[in-house]
Parts: sequence; C-alpha cells; structure tokens
Amino acid sequence: MLFRNRFLFLLALAALLAFLSLSLQFLHLIPVNPVREDGLNPKSRKRIMPDLLTEPPAIDPVYEAQVYCNVPSIAERSMEGHAPHYFKLVSVQVLIRHGDRYPLYAIPKTKRPDIDCMLVPSRKPSHPQLEAFIKHMSKGSAAQMDGSLSSLPHFPSHSLCEMGELTQTGVVQHLRNGQLLREIYINKHKLLPSDWTAKQLYLETTGKSRTLQSALALLYTFLPDFDWKKINMRHQWSTIFCSGSCDCPMRNHYLEEEQRRQYSLRVKNSNLEKVYVDMAKIVGIPTRQLRASNPIDSLLCYFCHNVSFPCTKAGCIGMEHFKVIKRHQLEDERERQEKKLYFLYALLATHPLLNQTVNRLQRIAEGKKEEMFVLYSAHDVTLSPVLSALGITEARFPRFAARLVFELWQDGKRPKEHFIRILYNGADVTFQTSFCKDHYKRSSKPMCPLEKLVNFVKRDMFLIFNSTSYYDACHRRAL
Repeated sequence: MLFRNRFLFLLALAALLAFLSLSLQFLHLIPVNPVREDGLNPKSRKRIMPDLLTEPPAIDPVYEAQVYCNVPSIAERSMEGHAPHYFKLVSVQVLIRHGDRYPLYAIPKTKRPDIDCMLVPSRKPSHPQLEAFIKHMSKGSAAQMDGSLSSLPHFPSHSLCEMGELTQTGVVQHLRNGQLLREIYINKHKLLPSDWTAKQLYLETTGKSRTLQSALALLYTFLPDFDWKKINMRHQWSTIFCSGSCDCPMRNHYLEEEQRRQYSLRVKNSNLEKVYVDMAKIVGIPTRQLRASNPIDSLLCYFCHNVSFPCTKAGCIGMEHFKVIKRHQLEDERERQEKKLYFLYALLATHPLLNQTVNRLQRIAEGKKEEMFVLYSAHDVTLSPVLSALGITEARFPRFAARLVFELWQDGKRPKEHFIRILYNGADVTFQTSFCKDHYKRSSKPMCPLEKLVNFVKRDMFLIFNSTSYYDACHRRAL
C-alpha cells in the first residue's frame, strides 16, 4: 500500500513538472532548443508557435528631420578608405548635395526665418579653418570658372539670407566633409601628392551659388594645398548632370507618372489636408495657395535652426502641423520605393552621369593618371535618383551635405584586377547595390569587381525597358 501511494505521488509530481515545463516553453521563458545570438534555432528555423503579428516600426518624423538637418556636432564615423592592406586606392569620385540652405519657398503672409548668412567664426556651428577659409575665398580671381560660375560669390555674405542661399551651417558641413576625406584619402592613402596638378582633378557643379560654395568648402579642407590657379570648375546646367545626353522622352514620361502617384497619395491623406486647412486659416490664405508654397521646405529651416515656427494674429503653426507634413513626406518616400515608377525614371535620368563615371574608372584602371579625384556638387534631385538606380533602396533621402563616394582599388597581388566600393554618408553600401548584392557570398574580398558596375551601366540598366542602349530605352514607348 505504501509502495502504491509512493508510486502515485511520484507519478503526480512528474505530471506536474511536465505541465510546468510546457507552460514555460509556451510563455517563451525557457528555450525549447539552444538559440544562437542571431535568434535562430540551430536545429530548426520553424517556430512551435508563430510570433503575434506586430505593426511595422512607427515613423518618427522629428528624428528623421534631425537626421536630415545634419547639424554639425560630434565627429562622424566613416567607413571610407577601408580595404585589405595589399590593395591600392587609385581613384575617388564624390557626388555631394550642397549644405544647409535658406528655404526656396516662403509661407505667404508670415515673417521669413531670421537666419544670418554672414560667416562669423565665433558663432556656432563653426570650424577651426572657417576664418582661413573666408580669407582664402576672397582671393579667388585666379580660379578658372566656366561660364556664369565666374559671377557667383565664393562664400555666403548676407546678414539676412537670400532664398536658397548657403548658410554658415552649410559651409561648416562641407568643411567637415573635406577634412574627413582628407584624413583618409590624402593623409592615409596618398591619393594626391603635395604637388598635385589641375589634371588630377575633375570638378563640376550646377550654376547655383550654394553648390559652388559647398564644393569650394570641401576642396579647401580636402586638398593638400588649396591653390586657386589649379582650380578648374566646370558648369553643369542640368541638375541630373545629363550633359549632352538629356534628350530622353521616356524619362520625362516616368517622371510625370511619378508625380501623378505623389498627387494621388496626397489627396488620400485626410490628416494632411486637415493640417493644410488649419495652417491656411492661421496665415489667412486659401488652402490651395498654402499647399503650392511647399510649406515643409520653409518649416524645415525653422526646425533645423531651432527657430520658433511662424505666428499670426489667428494663431501659430506648431510642431503637430510639422510632424503631420513630415510624416507624409516619409510615407511618400516609402511608397515611391514600392511603386517603381521613380526607379524607372531614375535609371534613365542617371545613366549619362553613371556612364561618365564608369568610363573614367575604366581609363584609370588602364593606367591613366588623370582625374583621380572627382567632385560633383549637386542637389537632392541629383543624389536621390542615383541611389535609386543603383538599387540602394534602404538609403535615406539625401540630407544636407550628403555624400556618395565611389572608390576604385587595385589588387596589389593581381594588378590587372580592380574593385569598387560605394559609400553613402560614410556607410558601406556596396553590397546593397542591385549588381553586387550577391557577390560577397562568393568572395572573401570586401568589395565589388569593377566589371560588375561596368556591365550594369553599359547593359543591365536597359533590360527592364527591353532595350539594349540608352537611346533606345529613351525613345521606346512604354508598354
């Protein structure tokens, strides 16, 4: 009897322990099997019970706006110039967006943001070389400037900024960019000698003072010795840098389709429309007129410079207005990636620039020692389609003073082999590109063979259009 009672007691205890074990597994308090650091089960990737469905991470418009402002603060971490020790850096091509600027648009019937565009080294944000930069820019008569560039000022100098003018923040952003790239490419990799010549550089900018001044700020802190006599700045009239290959009807077609998509998304956003109606009442204008003034452009200036949003007798534009408009902008960027209309536009818009880039890289790989450092000073509407065309879909919209870098490396063990790295704001995005995203799985080298970029630009960019050339893709009717 005693034995039977003991057996029943042990059986009940075993059942209780089994129940507790299953309960703990169900509640995920103990693992069923050992779990790796990446969260995957080494024996099976299947879950006993799938995780509950969760909403995607909420967009934080304030944080994204801060990233966009890119206000100079702490030193930036960068992956530029990283390669195995036996590789030699032979060329660097940089595409930048101009630095922080005054708005291009004003909100009607409101006071413009009170921003001083005079350069004052004692005012923050500043840079150790800002004072010397100002003095040097005043002596630029020896520089060779294409066309209308010669009539543009070399640095901003208005006590109240003009529309679209580069601010002191924008100058400092590119002084920092140039200093960072100099430490890597000049001091460490010796890309340019101390007695560099004008032929070793290729410099090009659009005809806006903010792009010219951004280029000069970067070059001032980048070059081993800034010499006006060696500066030959070329003028690019097109914001997409299409040079002599701008005739492309299908590019315009896809851009128009993309603009229709943007309009459709906007009219469906009832919260956005409510905000526009409310803001229009505050400033006393029709909603249509407020919307046409592109208020986010002006509001971002207030935000980036920590200036209070404008007020009238009817009230004030506030942070909640700003967040709704900025959130819609971010949602628009997300849908743009999904719908692919912008991607088709981007392929045709950027081919001339990418083709020029590839041709130059090929010449240098063949041994030519000219145009080893290239700088294109441009706009968000330049960088954004390049990122899209390359397939770098996770990249944020170009912030102020954004930089996209193409590095060309020579294999020291096999000198005829050349590789590229592509970096966006210091992050290595080489293997996010559509043409090299799978290469790293088959190679121990942390870079992409040059021929993959060449094949993409010369051939693969046109496959989606069922074409074999840029001209054919530009003139073939959409199906």
